[in-house]
Amino acid sequence: MRRSARYASLAAAGLLALSSLTACANDAAGSASAGSGGKGTKVKIMVGGLDKVIYLPAMLTQRLGYFDAEGLDVELLSEPAGVQAETALVSGQVQGAVGFYDHTLDLQTKGKSVESVVQFSHAPGEVEIVSQKAAGDITSPKDFKGRKLGVTGLGSSTDFLTKYLAVKNGVRVDQFTPVAVGAGPTFISALQKGAIDGGMTTDPTVATILDKKAGKVLLDMRTPEGSQEALGGPYPSSSLYMQTDWVNSHKDTVQKLANAFVKTLKWMSTHSSSEIADKMPADYSQGNKVLYAAAIESTLPMFTKDGVMPADGPATVEKVLKAFNPNIKNAEVDLDKTYTTEFVEKAAD
Repeated sequence: MRRSARYASLAAAGLLALSSLTACANDAAGSASAGSGGKGTKVKIMVGGLDKVIYLPAMLTQRLGYFDAEGLDVELLSEPAGVQAETALVSGQVQGAVGFYDHTLDLQTKGKSVESVVQFSHAPGEVEIVSQKAAGDITSPKDFKGRKLGVTGLGSSTDFLTKYLAVKNGVRVDQFTPVAVGAGPTFISALQKGAIDGGMTTDPTVATILDKKAGKVLLDMRTPEGSQEALGGPYPSSSLYMQTDWVNSHKDTVQKLANAFVKTLKWMSTHSSSEIADKMPADYSQGNKVLYAAAIESTLPMFTKDGVMPADGPATVEKVLKAFNPNIKNAEVDLDKTYTTEFVEKAAD
């Protein structure tokens, strides 16, 4: 079922990279690719960080052989930030992108029709961390005033979610300083050196920070309950989104992609974090498979079991963006056109 609503535009966080609320930078910087090696229908998908747990279904689907089983030759590409995945999609370099659902709303206000076709998650998967040094002084977002807060990139989902949490708790966006520190080692280094007082990131970075005792969790949005508490409702984030024109002209291929991803989401719901970790590339664990499995375990609650958009999820995204960006009220977004459940519903049959 599709839903519709009014929505307004993200303001000018710059046209530099068609910025939008997006999942943050890749824990392993740089670019990588992985092809299924099959001889089926060729599809390129750009991921905003292949080794990030929030985007785990992309690589796991390939490792389980589900793309091949559907007769697809899927090439997974990786960029260090979801914004770049969006840009690759809009420019036609790839046919699909794995990133945050909110891209579809942002792009509609810029005259681009993009829709989520498989919704991986119903929670952001993000965690607000504070450094050990600042933990005694920052006990809630009310304490963000005057602080330097790490985000993966300006205009990323971490940037916008941080702004929302601040505004919701009485802190104006000009009363704290967002600092782009990426994810993984760069985020951890900034936290340890005092370049930031805290910041927002995902697993496996979160698990590594806690293991190093470099910081503490302030807000945990890896579960639906955490999303409800921090954002007031389910927050659809990780998804497979594609240009609507391409979807409509390649329905057979899109259906096969949906079939493969829904199989993966169901498989994830019936297997342990250790079993999932065993299926992933060895280097994703960064030399510590136990810690990597723990990171997956902490993030698993964010994933859907069927790829269906959570009820009221788009409305939560709308509310979050409206809270800190006054320009949102000057434009309209038809939420009915930002996602479809047509393919995941057929995949469940």
